[in-house]
Amino acid sequence: MGIVVLHGSTRKGGNTEALTKVVTEGLERTDIFLREKAILPIHDQRHEEGGFDPVDDDYDSIIREVLRHDILVFTTPVYWYGVSGILKNFIDRWSQSLRDSRHDFKAAMANKKAYVIVVGGDQPRIKALPLIQQLKYTFDYVGMPLEGYLIGKASRPGDITGDLRALTEAECLNRVLKLEIGALRE
Repeated sequence: MGIVVLHGSTRKGGNTEALTKVVTEGLERTDIFLREKAILPIHDQRHEEGGFDPVDDDYDSIIREVLRHDILVFTTPVYWYGVSGILKNFIDRWSQSLRDSRHDFKAAMANKKAYVIVVGGDQPRIKALPLIQQLKYTFDYVGMPLEGYLIGKASRPGDITGDLRALTEAECLNRVLKLEIGALRE
């Protein structure tokens, strides 16, 4: 129960992480830094009779942790107008989870809520919208609502402190998440 934050940045202490700290201030949560995990790219076996072969990496343990939580916060810098490679690898592996007989992945994800935090340097409030739309379609596929997103503008390390709009929206999202957690506990 609660919040899990899936950090998709490869830079420790970067702008995406700094904005996420504002959003999650004072919230009990589980942080998963995908840069610290080994997640191999998908070997597509969706249509093979036996399904997917087991993969010796961290993906299964991450998914088990994700499935224990009600609210998922996906964070990523804007990399070439899309999500980071490590976050994309993680999401691509959902195909494997959809064929996993140990759980009904789609039904489990449909009971969760998603939020997205992105930071980019090249007009992100416009140019990151396709990234948000891609994630929304992905979440729609598994029945998980995208409850909200936050886009920050920053390029060089520390620039996010100058984006007052993003910082204000982050504080608002923090209050929303506190209300969400309160409602889950009732």
